[in-house]
Amino acid sequence: MQAAPPRMASTLTDRLSRLVKTMRGQARITDSNVQEMLREVRMALLEADVALPVVRDFIARVKEKSLGAEVVGSLSPGQALVGIVNRELAATMGETDPATGAIKPPADINLAAQPPAVILMAGLQGAGKTTTTAKLAKHLIEKRRKKVLTVSVDVYRPAAIEQLKRVTVQAGAEWFPSSGDDQPLAIALAALDYARKHYIDVLLVDTAGRLGIDEALMREITELHAALKPVETLFVVDAMQGQDAVNTAKAFTDALPLTGIVLTKMDGDSRGGAALSVRQVTGAPIKFAGISEKIDGLEVFDAQRHAGRVLGMGDIVGLVEEVQKGVDMAAAQKLVDKVKSGDSFDLNDFLSQISQMKKMGGLSGLMDKLPSQMTGKAANLGPADMDRAERDMRRMEGIICSMTPLERRKPDLLKATRKRRVAAGAGVHVQEVNRLLNQFEQMRDMMKKMKGGGMLKMMKRMGGMKGLGGPGGPR
Repeated sequence: MQAAPPRMASTLTDRLSRLVKTMRGQARITDSNVQEMLREVRMALLEADVALPVVRDFIARVKEKSLGAEVVGSLSPGQALVGIVNRELAATMGETDPATGAIKPPADINLAAQPPAVILMAGLQGAGKTTTTAKLAKHLIEKRRKKVLTVSVDVYRPAAIEQLKRVTVQAGAEWFPSSGDDQPLAIALAALDYARKHYIDVLLVDTAGRLGIDEALMREITELHAALKPVETLFVVDAMQGQDAVNTAKAFTDALPLTGIVLTKMDGDSRGGAALSVRQVTGAPIKFAGISEKIDGLEVFDAQRHAGRVLGMGDIVGLVEEVQKGVDMAAAQKLVDKVKSGDSFDLNDFLSQISQMKKMGGLSGLMDKLPSQMTGKAANLGPADMDRAERDMRRMEGIICSMTPLERRKPDLLKATRKRRVAAGAGVHVQEVNRLLNQFEQMRDMMKKMKGGGMLKMMKRMGGMKGLGGPGGPR
C-alpha cells in the first residue's frame, strides 16, 4: 500500500519549531544560522512535492531578506526568520502590490461584464471540476446574490452530466440540460442563448476532463473559449497532485489565458505544495480553495491566512468565520441568559453544543484552524484519532436522543434502571452512558463557574460574534 504524501503544513511547522529553539539566545541573523534555517525549509518544501524551480526561487528570496537583519524587539532570530518565511510564503501564493510590496486582498470572481458573465471551468478528470462548479454556483448565489445557470459540455461521460445536475440542485442554481449526442460548442452556445433570454447573471460551463493532457482536449476547450469569450477561465487542480499539478498547469497555461486557479481537496494530506507550484507556473492568482466535500466547502483563497496554516500559526480568522456561520446566535444568547438567571445547564443544552460543533466542521475542522502551539498533544492526533472522536460525538448524540424529555431536563433522574433502558435504546453499553454523564457534569460545573458573566466574555473573545458586542460585533 502506497504511503500517503507528507503534509507540508506539519513538516514545515515541525522543522521551524525546532529551529526557533536551537537559535534561542542569538542576537542576530547571520550567514551561518540562516543557512541552517534555509536547509530545513528547503527539505520541507521538497518533501511536500513543491517544484524544484519554485523552491530555489523561494529560498533565494528568503535568504536575501534575512541576512544581517536585526532582531526586532523581543523576537529571537528564529522567530524573525519564521516571520520572513511567512511573508514570502504569502507573497508566493498571493499577489503583491508592485508599489508597496504588500499582499493584495483575496480576489473573488470578476463579474464585470454584460450579463450573463461566462465562467469556463477547466482541468483534468478527477480534479473535482464538476463539484467545484456547483460549489462556485452556491458561492455566487449566497455571497454575490447572483442568478446562476450551470451546463456540462462533457459529452464523453454521461455520468458527469448527471452529476452536475444533482449537485446544481443542491447548490440552488439552475441547470441547462445536455446529452452525449450533442456537440460541446453547440451545447455551450444554446446555454448562453437561454441565459440571455432568462436574465441569468452568471453561466458556469463545466468542460470535459481527460485522464491526461491530449491535443483533442486542448483544441476543444480553446474553441469553447474563443466562442464564449468568458470573463473568467478557472483552472481546477487537485492540491494533492504535487509535482503532477505543475505539468498540468503548464499545458493549460499554454492553451488558455487562465484568470484564476481553484485548488481542490485542500483538506487532504498534502496541503501547500500545489498552491506554491501552480501559482508560480501559471502566473494566475489562486482564487478559491476546496476545503471539504460539502456543497458549501469552498472559500475565497487568502494567501496570508494559508501561509499561517502552513506554518502552524493556525487560521483564527477562519475559525471565527466558522463559528459565526455555524453557531445559532439566538440559541447561544438564550443559553447565556439561562445560565446567568440561575437555571441549570441540562442535557438538551449539552446536545445543542454537540450539534453546534458539528455545524462548525467537527473536531478536525476546528483543530485544523487552531495554532499548533494551542492544540498541544492534540496536534499529534492522526486521522484515525479524529475519526474516533467524531464517532464519539455521534454516539453521545444517540445516547441523549434515547432519553425522555424529562430525563434530559433532569439528568439526576438517571439511575441504574433508566441508564440500562437508555443504553439499550442507543445500542451501547451502560458504561458509555456513565461516561457521557460524567462529561456532562464537567460541562455543567464549568457553566456554573461562568454564571457571573464569564460565559459571555468567553463568547466575545471567540471573535466578536454578531449581537454579543465583541470586537467584530456592533459598536
